[in-house]
Amino acid sequence: MNVDQFDFELPERLIAQTPLADRTASRLLMLNRESGRIDHGVFTDLEKKLRAGDVLVLNNTRVIPARLLGSKSDTGAKAELLLLKQLEGDRWETLAKPAKRLRAGAVIHFGDDGSGNPLLTAEVESEGEMGARIIRFRYGGIFQELLDRLGEMPLPPYIKERLQERERYQTVYSKHNGSAAAPTAGLHFTEDFLKRLEAKGVILSFVTLHVGLGTFRPMSVDKVEDHEMHAEYYELDERNAAILESARQEGRRIVAVGTTSARTLETVAARFEGAAPIEACNGWTDIFIYPGYSYKLVDALLTNFHLPKSTLVMLVSALAGREAIMNAYKEAVEREYRFFSFGDAMLIYS
Repeated sequence: MNVDQFDFELPERLIAQTPLADRTASRLLMLNRESGRIDHGVFTDLEKKLRAGDVLVLNNTRVIPARLLGSKSDTGAKAELLLLKQLEGDRWETLAKPAKRLRAGAVIHFGDDGSGNPLLTAEVESEGEMGARIIRFRYGGIFQELLDRLGEMPLPPYIKERLQERERYQTVYSKHNGSAAAPTAGLHFTEDFLKRLEAKGVILSFVTLHVGLGTFRPMSVDKVEDHEMHAEYYELDERNAAILESARQEGRRIVAVGTTSARTLETVAARFEGAAPIEACNGWTDIFIYPGYSYKLVDALLTNFHLPKSTLVMLVSALAGREAIMNAYKEAVEREYRFFSFGDAMLIYS
């Protein structure tokens, strides 16, 4: 299968640069994956599509201010690190810019303690592909407090506008620090709207998947099957495992909010195949979902509109079919839906 089969024309003006004032004010494209029918509405129409007993699965990861801007200790040249994954202690996997100037042994300074000394120092330990670097930090005090002080929210490169309010790049139910990007399908929800869904009988369930390098790494292969996903950490606790197992046993719909929730659910499904009951678990997942994959837990998916030729377009195509997704995206472009992280939403259901 060729990556170009998942390409489409997207005018730059349709890339949403800022979040809407009201989280629930976005539009909603609704695609029936059995009939191929497309309907258009507003995000709160989701309430009409969900039924009592449906399980709505949300990723409660929290984005850390993972973008650090500093300078090289020897030349003073500007340097940037994007924190992707904590390895152990003060060692992190990062993306570095400019990568060519940040070789093993390079030292980067961040902030100033008022006496001309840096608040945070990073040393490059080793180099990986496409700007990946293993970094060791040195500092005094508490790392998270320094990160809150020095770091910026790691907005995707296609967003050029500065984010005025950090919390608008967090879901209202975010809980566990660890992501380098937000699970953006969840940005549409408010606490009030979630309460409305619960009042209808929709059951809320939470998983955690810390979004890492896979979100920022473009596909560099021609064949879909040759792409390798980067591993990301996930957790499912006992309470939410029981909710999912009950829904599976009773044949109630499981609705994933976002591709990160979908990938976590399908990872869990593979772990507890057959008659084995779903239990609390955690680990690393590099699951890559593309057409030909048969979903095992996810019945419906709420998601944003994704980049051309991305693994996320492939993931949604596996649920609804490539032709149906490409048709829906064509219609979304024609009707000028807002795309990507701060854009509109799409519901794939049956």
